[in-house]
Amino acid sequence: MSVSDDMKVSIKGGSLIRKMFEEGNRRRKIYGDDKVFDFSIGNPIFEPPAIVEESLLKLLQSDEKGTHRYMPNPGFPETRRFIADQLLKETKISFTEESIIMTAGAGGAINVILKTLLNPGEEVIVFKPYFTEYDHYIKNFGGTIKKVPTTEAFRFDFDALETALTSNVKVILINSPNNPTGVVYSATELDELDRLLSKKSEEFGNTITLLSDEPYKKIVFDDPAPSVFLHYPNTIVVTSHSKDLALPGERIGYIAISPQHNDAEEVYSGAVIALRILGFVNAPALMQRLIPLVGDQVMDLSIYRKNRDILYEHLTRIGFSCNKPGGAFYLFPKCPIEDDKQFVEAAQELNLLIVPGSAFGGPGYFRLCFCFETEMIERSLPLFTQLAQQYKMIN
Repeated sequence: MSVSDDMKVSIKGGSLIRKMFEEGNRRRKIYGDDKVFDFSIGNPIFEPPAIVEESLLKLLQSDEKGTHRYMPNPGFPETRRFIADQLLKETKISFTEESIIMTAGAGGAINVILKTLLNPGEEVIVFKPYFTEYDHYIKNFGGTIKKVPTTEAFRFDFDALETALTSNVKVILINSPNNPTGVVYSATELDELDRLLSKKSEEFGNTITLLSDEPYKKIVFDDPAPSVFLHYPNTIVVTSHSKDLALPGERIGYIAISPQHNDAEEVYSGAVIALRILGFVNAPALMQRLIPLVGDQVMDLSIYRKNRDILYEHLTRIGFSCNKPGGAFYLFPKCPIEDDKQFVEAAQELNLLIVPGSAFGGPGYFRLCFCFETEMIERSLPLFTQLAQQYKMIN
């Protein structure tokens, strides 16, 4: 056989999220677009803010030469300086362009950092439920994933984390606002994380890096998400503009390495090399040039807030148990039965496409995306009611 044993396993397992997305496409062909309600994949249907299109036109119509040429491996200096200046204003920490590396999305950024940091066999801690693509990213570089449970409200369980921390742990990988739960970690929680990681780093005699995956950081509905940089010095943030500017197909993101990291210069140098040898060099030139022109713009969050409130209020009213998300665009309700895959199949028969919590290491739950038209969400509500009636949650 030509395919490696490792990839055979991956092919067999596949992605439950993608499978549901493909099932939605199949059903739309049979039943029609307006009869299928696909909540499976976090692919925003909204257009970017107007300034994005205006800035792209400005770039394309400019007489300046070299717009599409190669640039230094970490990205255009002016783009990196722009991002560093933004972080400096936010944190008062002395970020410079040598703190920033432009990447092909946040997924590319995570792979670059894990390639830079991990020796084979070293451990990366994640918190369940979590975005399970992390499993593959960690495995890519010989790392070992260590899954730590969270509380009922999906917050950090610090006792469980302390038990999991050993001298073999190299990275703690967090995601806030969280996919799939919508949890936004508080400043208090991050302070406690700092206390524990600092204590264990000193005890083990090696640096534990906090890697924060933040593509949803600007999509919050209450208070702004606190900056992780202000709460733990050995921090690296990876992010993208896939969600906040509704540009998922453009694959533009970046790595930000805290200047306070014990090994900041070495991590930066290693990441620039990893970027190249992994084939992610370079982040798209046009998108890099776009970022400084767009500034700190973000898409209209009132749509997401409205969608969240409609879904959350309806689902809880008909008997589903669910934490109200503080950010991102996901709900993660509890299934009325233990078998989340069976429940998802029952929903599918009503043309409701949802993803089992098992796809995120959270069996017994299901995930709903709400980055879609409000009108579609409103039309789906009677079907959720019908689903609840099937399980005798309501009369």
